[in-house]
Amino acid sequence: MAEASLSLRDIATGGFPLLEYAPDATVIVDHQGVIRLVNAQTERLFGYYREELIGKPIETLIPRRYHDHHTRERTAYVADPRVRPMGVGLSLFGLRKDGGEFPVEISLSPVAAVDGTFIAAAIRDVTERVEFEHRLEELNAELQDASEAKDRFLASMSHELRTPLNAIVGFTGTLLMKLAGPLTAEQERQLKVVQWSARHLLSLINDILDLAKVRSGKRELTFERVPVQQVVEDVAASLASVAKEKGLEFEHAVEADAQFVTTDRRTLRQILLNLTDNAIKYSETGSVRIAVYRSARNGAGTIDVRVSDTGVGIKPEDLNKLFTAFERLDTLNTRSVAGTGLGLHLSRSLAELLGGDLGAESTLGAGSTFTLTLPVSQPDQ
Repeated sequence: MAEASLSLRDIATGGFPLLEYAPDATVIVDHQGVIRLVNAQTERLFGYYREELIGKPIETLIPRRYHDHHTRERTAYVADPRVRPMGVGLSLFGLRKDGGEFPVEISLSPVAAVDGTFIAAAIRDVTERVEFEHRLEELNAELQDASEAKDRFLASMSHELRTPLNAIVGFTGTLLMKLAGPLTAEQERQLKVVQWSARHLLSLINDILDLAKVRSGKRELTFERVPVQQVVEDVAASLASVAKEKGLEFEHAVEADAQFVTTDRRTLRQILLNLTDNAIKYSETGSVRIAVYRSARNGAGTIDVRVSDTGVGIKPEDLNKLFTAFERLDTLNTRSVAGTGLGLHLSRSLAELLGGDLGAESTLGAGSTFTLTLPVSQPDQ
């Protein structure tokens, strides 16, 4: 602490002009808590003339319920005088002459004068900030309520919509199997359009419902030791015929040291189905390949599942849009492909739920590669 060159009286009579014009109310007290000096901002903030405060205990400016705490704070400060905020983590209040209370922040600092060491308290009215914070809390609560209401609505509506859609898909399939009698070529064509549209809508509803569950924390997971080869073969069996219809080669391979991963099997299958379906959907020629291998990230073992295609590819500037909900890349090569832009967003959300990540690399006109990275085992395994 610098050697004092002024007395408290010198400070009070203008020897320290910055104090008088400080933006915050400043009160200087002695070690007994008696007010020795105040500035003009203190008069304006508390409604007292300074003559009414000089010689009064500092508790004059503090609501009664804080008196005992303030005395303990002052005693502790006298034992260790240094610049610091007062009552960190507490809600502090000042008391005006008219009895009104208001929230404050207080910073303490020692003041060395020729006639002793005193305590300076800089007091700031934070009413506007506190009101703003309270309003934010109210808005956050309202948003949370709205989000929960939305999730409940989506869950309810999804269930109500899936029931008739499943019937449409089922009965359309029955008709296409010609179990109810022969069909003309035009009838068969129209029924296939109905069936495809119903399946597409059902898929969209399922995605929306899954996303609502993920966001609300209601997606149930069962972590177990999953044989990756079986999951990949299951996905391949589901989509091989679709790839064959487009004339695409469909390959899959799992390295010997990447046969097992501790994860949720249903979620892993859902992500791979979506990535592989997209790869087929956006490829007109060439091949689609699923490759699984062992890797490491940040010193921990990972299983990387790479889904590659030779499709239309993605512009570099569009890569950061891929995983945004309902974002579709509008290019000449993709406008004719049905989709909502929700699948990749959901897939990344599910990957993060599994403790992993989903990334993409692409070259426009040459194809894309999506890599799902999962920890070999969960932290609590």
